[in-house]
Amino acid sequence: MPDTTSICVYVIDDDESMRHSLKMLLFSAGIKAMTYKSAEAFLNSDIREHNTCLVTDFKMPGLGGLGLQQQLIEKDIRIPVIFLTALDSAEDRKQAFGSGAVGFLRKPVDDQALLDTIHWAMSGSEHY
Repeated sequence: MPDTTSICVYVIDDDESMRHSLKMLLFSAGIKAMTYKSAEAFLNSDIREHNTCLVTDFKMPGLGGLGLQQQLIEKDIRIPVIFLTALDSAEDRKQAFGSGAVGFLRKPVDDQALLDTIHWAMSGSEHY
C-alpha cells in the first residue's frame, strides 16, 4: 500500500458540510483530500490517477456518482471508487459494484469504516 502521505482522495458531494467533515477526517488520518461540489466540477479538474481514490455521493443533482464512474471508465481514467449514500438499496449496490466500485457505505458514514475502505482500495491500486 502507498504511504498515506502520498495518497490523495477526491471527495465529491453536493453537501458542503459533508465535504468539509470528510476533508477533516482524511486530514486527521494524514491523507490529502481535494473536494468538489459536483461530478462535473471534478471532471473539469486536473485528475491524477496514481495513488488516488474517489469518494463520491451516489445520488447528486446533475451527474450522480454512478454516471461519474461511467464517465471515468469511458475516459479510461482508472481510480478506485467508493460510494456514499443516504438512501441504500440493493439495486443501487448491485449497479455500483457491477460497475467496479470498491466500496458502498451508508451515510452517516462510520469514520473508521471509510478509512479502512480507502486503505483497502489503495492496497490494490496497482491494478488501476
